[in-house]
Order: sequence, then C-alpha cells, then structure tokens
Amino acid sequence: MATLGPASAAPELMRQLIDAGVDVFRLNFSHGTREEHARHFETIRKLEKELARPVGILQDLQGPKIRIGRLADGPVHLAPDETVTFSLQGEGRGKDDIPLPHKEIFEAISPGDRILIDDGRLRLEASECNDESLRARVIYGGELSDNKGVNLPDTVLPLSPLTDKDKSDLAYGLELGIDWVALSFVQRPSDVLEAREIIGGRAGIMTKIEKPAALAGIHDIVKLSDAVMVARGDLGVEVPPEDVPGHQKELVRVCRLSGKPVVIATQMLDSMMHAPAPTRAEASDVATAIYDGADAVMLSGETAVGDYPLEAVTFMDRIIRRTENHSDYRSIITALEPTLEPSVQHAVSAAAADVAATIGATAIVAFTSSGATALRIARQRPSVPILVVTTDARIVHRVALLWGAHGALSPQIESFREMVDIATARAIEEGFAKKGDRLVIVAGVPFGVAGSTNNLRVVEV
Repeated sequence: MATLGPASAAPELMRQLIDAGVDVFRLNFSHGTREEHARHFETIRKLEKELARPVGILQDLQGPKIRIGRLADGPVHLAPDETVTFSLQGEGRGKDDIPLPHKEIFEAISPGDRILIDDGRLRLEASECNDESLRARVIYGGELSDNKGVNLPDTVLPLSPLTDKDKSDLAYGLELGIDWVALSFVQRPSDVLEAREIIGGRAGIMTKIEKPAALAGIHDIVKLSDAVMVARGDLGVEVPPEDVPGHQKELVRVCRLSGKPVVIATQMLDSMMHAPAPTRAEASDVATAIYDGADAVMLSGETAVGDYPLEAVTFMDRIIRRTENHSDYRSIITALEPTLEPSVQHAVSAAAADVAATIGATAIVAFTSSGATALRIARQRPSVPILVVTTDARIVHRVALLWGAHGALSPQIESFREMVDIATARAIEEGFAKKGDRLVIVAGVPFGVAGSTNNLRVVEV
C-alpha cells in the first residue's frame, strides 16, 4: 500500500508505482483537497484499465484530532515539575491560560491521567480538573506552540471517530466509489457500528488501532471490522514504544484467526523520506511484518512527500519477495496457522490450500459473491496465488488488499461446466496457468449464493 501526495501525484509516476508493486493506494483526507483526491481517484481507475490490473483505493479519514489552540502571546516553555493550566476558553496568555478547546476532555479526564503533546515530546500529568480548566504537572518539558497534537492514553473520551468533517468527506468518498474506509482513533466496538450504519456495504471498513482503549476491546472490534490497520504512529505515542512490537504481533494473530486482512503501517521505510535506500533495521522491520503474516505493509510519507517514492515502493516489493521466498518463511507461516473453525466453508477453504500444495497446482480459483471465500482461503496462507473470480467489481477492487489474492470479473455461472471453463479461461488470461497446469477451484452450490462454499474441484488446463 502506498499513500498518494505531492511527491507521487503525477500520472506517469503513479503508473510506475503500480508496476513496481502497489496494490492499494491510500488517499489521506487529513491533507489535500477533495479536488486533488478526486483527480487521484480518476487517474488510478484510468491506469488500472490500461494496465489490466485491479488497484484498491483506501480513503483514510482524519478522525477527531485533538490539538492545542492558538497561543496569543506566542510559544511558551514548559519546565519539568512546574504546574500549568489548560483552559476550555483559554486565549493563550501564558502558562496559566493554555487553550484546549475540547469540552469532552474536561468532562472525561481524571487526576493522574497522562497528557502527551507534540507526539509525546511534552509529557504532563493531570492534577486538578473541572468543567472548564485543567491543572497538570510537567514531566518532560520543552517549547509548546500553536496547534500541537494532544494524546490522552489513559482517558476514554466521549468522542465519535467520525467528526462532521469526516462524515462530509465520507459521503464524498462513497460517491466517488472508494473501496475501503479507514477509521481513525477508534476506541470502542460501537465506533465501528456507527460507521457501518453510514457506510452499509458500499465500502470495506478498515479500523485503525492507535488507542489503548481499542486494544482493550480488540476482539469485538476486529469481529465488527472488515480489515484492521496497526497504526504504529499514534499507537507508539500512547503506549510505550517497547510494547508496540508485541501489540503488532498480537493484532496480526487476532486478525488472522478471524480471517480479517491486517495492514502494518507507519515509519516502515522512514529513512527513505530523504535517502534512496532503507536502513538494515527498516528492512528487518518490514520482513518481520511479512513473517508474522500481515496482508499488507504500508508506505506513508515515503511516497506522499518523500524524495524517493518509486525507490521506496521498489525496495518494499523487493523485501516482500525476498522474505516470502526465504527457506524459513513457509515453516514460520505454517506454525502460526489458525485453528480451523468447524464449518463446511472453512473446511473446504482449508482443504483447497492443502490440495493445491499436494498436487503442485499453480493457483486456487475462488468463485465468490461477497469475498468471504477468498478471505477464508487467504487465512490459510496457501503456497500458491488465489485468483478471486466474482461478478461484483467492488469485490475485485476490495480483494487487492488481501494476502496473495488477485481479483477478476466474470459473468454469473450457472453450472459446473461453466465454472470450470471460466476458471480456466481467467487463470490463463491473468497469467496464473498455462496448458497442462493444474488448478484447484472452490465455489458454492447453488451458484451465486453468498456463504455457500461447499465444492472443491481439481482440473487440468
């Protein structure tokens, strides 16, 4: 996954990024104008037709970002151990009048709660609170200036993850036809439900995990989401940095058990913002996400505003390929294989992966109306690609995010003969098979009924 921005907005460069390995583009609605995002959207759709390759589009909503207000008298220096005052109606007249224009903070914060400002560079602890003012002791000081971001890791705020701006942006994105919506600063399962009421089935919901409160309810949140992003930026501010790797592994495991795609994001190749090659530590970080079983790894500033967007994608792709071809990769992935759920659909999907490996098939062809069959097969991390055949163009784009999957459109099938003919034709067209190769085909009977996966066939092209 790659984030679009000023450094990657040129159509020819976007074409090169797709050729270099981008499967999903992220449109970050925290930055840029709607007109710019619409241009990017149209360019992606045009390029995927020219290249005959589905590309997913993710709309990343800004969410309820909490910030310090304007300091009328300019920046102030906070010294360790001194006590300062934040005010709901503050005008920024010094350390005893720091504006914090977020009423919900004063309603929810308690003495002892941590207050982190400017990505944790400034750290304070709340001491006295009322409805309009908050006194706090400075732990780590420094200069405080206008509009710095505020994180409250110990405080569950009565905030919806969808602000008025987000709802307006979301309506715009859904009208464009985006494939995925990323929800920022989710705290509770009800936050996902609120978004689902608005989105319905028009796009997949990707929940960003960046709050400690979300970790506490992670199983329910994952169950209600269509995909999950481990957003290590804000998560790394709100939890100790040494805890982030453990949370990352746990989140990947929970998502794989649930059959939900999981994305690892933030600072993956951060040095490539200004360097043409990554550090060894960054290459190892990306490889670790692959070994853990993540579906996708994401580039943020590296492709949005960095000096080397194409090189960043190229290196990310090289690391992924080298890792997945390493002699230890398959044994590590197999050791992490989730327990099979006792249902026909899961049993058939798991069998497809086993049969494909046993007979040396070149691909698994999954017929699906909702994408669920593809999710179940990908959950097993088979040793061959998954060709997802569907009548729904939305599913073709959506599975671009999924591990090992490639989507293709087809007409509705009515018989087993049609199933075999279309599977074979699509596999040849998409480069997954040639004459003499074997394919494993998975479908549901009756055809076209969601959730009916119950049929497995082996065919020779």
